[in-house]
Amino acid sequence: MHSDPLSAQFAALADPTRRAILARLSEGETSVNDLAAPFAMSLPAISRHLKVLENAGLVSRSRTAQWRPARLEPLAMKDMADWIDRYRHFWESSFDRLDAYLKHIQSGNDDGSRH
Repeated sequence: MHSDPLSAQFAALADPTRRAILARLSEGETSVNDLAAPFAMSLPAISRHLKVLENAGLVSRSRTAQWRPARLEPLAMKDMADWIDRYRHFWESSFDRLDAYLKHIQSGNDDGSRH
């Protein structure tokens, strides 16, 4: 078990089936039966994936009579996006430096030294 929400969220996203479930839930809430339809797995297997997503705070489920719809929890996704966004400056500046270096090489001005 993960001690912090962000670790649990990223661990939940490590599985492609769970990512596909989240993609489907981004279209709106739905039942386990509807979620299971495109997968070659049992309803209990889909329910286990949903439980992992629910424990990570990425999905919530409610009960309306016999129907237990699942829905995406956008605030948890925003927390993950905010964490990733902190590193955007690093990526962008690294790519800018690489772009400048490649342009320098392509212009024939490479003197063999490292920049």
